[in-house]
Amino acid sequence: MDGGRRAFLARNLLLSFFFSVFSSRLKLSTAQMVPAVFVFGDSLVDVGNNDYLPVSIAKADFPHNGIDFPTEKPTGRFCNGKNAADFLAEKLGLPSSPPYLSLSKKKDAPSYINGVSFASGFVVSCVFPNFIPGQSIPLSKQVDNYIAVQKILFQQMGSFASEKHLSKSLFAIVIGSNDIFDYFVSSDLRKKNTPQRYVDLMANTLKGQLKRLYETGASKFFLTGIGAIGCVPAERVKNKTHEGSEERNFWSDKYNEELKAMLKGLKSELQGVNYSYFDTYSIMQSVVQNPSSYGFNEIKSACCGLGDLKAEFPCLPVSKYCSNRSDHVFWDLYHPTEATARVFVDTLFDGPSQYCVPMNVRQLVST
Repeated sequence: MDGGRRAFLARNLLLSFFFSVFSSRLKLSTAQMVPAVFVFGDSLVDVGNNDYLPVSIAKADFPHNGIDFPTEKPTGRFCNGKNAADFLAEKLGLPSSPPYLSLSKKKDAPSYINGVSFASGFVVSCVFPNFIPGQSIPLSKQVDNYIAVQKILFQQMGSFASEKHLSKSLFAIVIGSNDIFDYFVSSDLRKKNTPQRYVDLMANTLKGQLKRLYETGASKFFLTGIGAIGCVPAERVKNKTHEGSEERNFWSDKYNEELKAMLKGLKSELQGVNYSYFDTYSIMQSVVQNPSSYGFNEIKSACCGLGDLKAEFPCLPVSKYCSNRSDHVFWDLYHPTEATARVFVDTLFDGPSQYCVPMNVRQLVST
């Protein structure tokens, strides 16, 4: 075979190799609906950040948490298995966003290319005088941590590529429930704020943090309203009849109205912003009122805990837990089971305008 023939064959083989590599990478990338998902919020989406807070007691790094996780071990999630952040990542074709503190502790430069979770259990959207440092990561600090990540991506990818990457990424924020719980147990908060002023403060504080994210290039926001928190086992156990707290539910719903109005105004104020608001309150009410249609049998009792409704003591290693976890709406005093989290994420991702305003997450990431 002459030299020209050999060169021709070699070139074709090389082209075939690069084409096959490019095709495989193209298939992988098309499975991903967004380049990355950055998660902010509380214990509903915490994937283990609180495990890295040395003095925090707000942790889920012990049994029976994680009993249904693939590793069958506690992961720092306040759940029997995967939580909403995990299922959202799956829907987007991405791995679960790792806890930021697990990466920031590493000596080697971490990869944030597919996103990261800044969420922290028991955090509130506003920082008040009764906040105890070290127990959780305030939302403002979560955004600070994200800005540090954004600067690293800028250095690693360059200005143009990082801006494009972040503009197409999803920023998910799940927060607010703890604010409402805190208000009704803190006489100091009630003295300083009427309930209406308090929910206004919550919405305005969140707006400020969204603007900070926008200034770094974020434009696709997914936010959830507060669920019907008066229906959680921790509230039901306070009543002999096991009815939920109408007061907690009323002000949760009031905050949600303020949040929707804030988001609508933010979109008109900031160019290029798109968002999806998920009506957690309504879907939770639907599940509680029609549990069998969602595959549930138990709506009042926690799966893991002790005492009446398994809600007089939290889910601890000495607690009892149910064997039929997929039948229960609630895992512990406050948090949903893996099965409930899946129902919520299925709805927020492809749900109708009844629950997703002004669009669902699938539509949002397609904009």
